[in-house]
Amino acid sequence: MIAPSILAADFARLADEAAAVAGPPGRGADWLHVDVMDAHFVPNLTLGLPVVQALRKATDVPLDCHLMIEDPERWALGYAEAGAHNVTVHAEASREPVALAKDLRAAGARAGLSIKPGTPLEPHLETLRHYDTLLVMSVEPGFGGQEFIPEVLDKVRTARRLVDTGHLTLLVEIDGGINADTIEAAAEAGVDCFVAGSAVYGAAEPARAVEALREQVRGASAHRWG
Repeated sequence: MIAPSILAADFARLADEAAAVAGPPGRGADWLHVDVMDAHFVPNLTLGLPVVQALRKATDVPLDCHLMIEDPERWALGYAEAGAHNVTVHAEASREPVALAKDLRAAGARAGLSIKPGTPLEPHLETLRHYDTLLVMSVEPGFGGQEFIPEVLDKVRTARRLVDTGHLTLLVEIDGGINADTIEAAAEAGVDCFVAGSAVYGAAEPARAVEALREQVRGASAHRWG
């Protein structure tokens, strides 16, 4: 799965930018990744719920909302109620992550839990039993265009092993520095969904860039499916 990040898109043309990655059925973006930042949990400020509500009306691509915010218990449900397909909160910010996951699911969204590059996976394994998505950050959250941190792939491998052995039931997602040079290593480690910003929106034809990344994933992870 490829999830272009609109953080790298033209904010003045978000409906057009969403359409640019939609592509034909089965070939365009699987999800549209929406980075919500509050200038508190991370030092940057981006878009919020009104823009997500507008995007939901403008595209049929499922919205993957990544909430880099403080107090997600207060705000996250609004994104699920707005029609987001997947709503991800940070393990470092959530006070009651298990209860929040249940609430997100009850509101009709998949529940995602994200961890920063320096946050170990092991303390959150029991919590992850209640989640649908694990988002491993491969850059420090807050800004696009950062360099991929390869050490986080150890966490991906651990999560992949736990999923494959039935100890967890979730989708493994990665976000940060994903491009043609890094996506194959992430695929080999066991990632299911790849968030890509400038690698898609920096291309002359974003939909073609999505398909090119998907082809790299297919080649690098072919061994996982025989």
